[in-house]
Amino acid sequence: MVKIFIDAGHGGSDTGATGNGLQEKDVTLQIARKIEEQLKGYENAEVKLSRTDDQTVSLQQRTDMANSWGADVLLSIHLNSSSSSEARGFESYRYPNAGSRTVQFQDILHAEIMERIDNFTDDNRGKQQANFHMLRESNMTACLTENLFVSNKQDSDLLKDENFLNELAAGHTNGCVRFFGLKKK
Repeated sequence: MVKIFIDAGHGGSDTGATGNGLQEKDVTLQIARKIEEQLKGYENAEVKLSRTDDQTVSLQQRTDMANSWGADVLLSIHLNSSSSSEARGFESYRYPNAGSRTVQFQDILHAEIMERIDNFTDDNRGKQQANFHMLRESNMTACLTENLFVSNKQDSDLLKDENFLNELAAGHTNGCVRFFGLKKK
């Protein structure tokens, strides 16, 4: 059984990035729930969310949950923001000293997401590395995705589009499916 831990970034008193009528905490939860629902269609995959509603969960609580559950992979879902309204696009992150398995997961995940959202946007900000808590403190393969910019009008309009969110979630799902070789039920 493959254990996939999905972290819906922010929540509760922590709104995350805000802009153009969006709060990061709301959109990340929508995306996480869609990924969870899509993964239910695959054999030998168990999914756990860091939060299932609008609640405050600390970064430490999130990584502790994933670590104690014995997750095989941690996927942290976020939205980006910038002081420049021109900044836009998708990027993924891994911990700088991550092993080859994490590098492979990021490569697959990033490619699958870009393939699914390419009809909407071709703004690929690339595969990045960062010393983020969720990546540093997790005991398993871990990636964090920054799914467009709430500070950009074009990006935020996409983040309000149900079809786009479904494709974005499908990219995350397909990344997990391909990485673990999951089979449809």
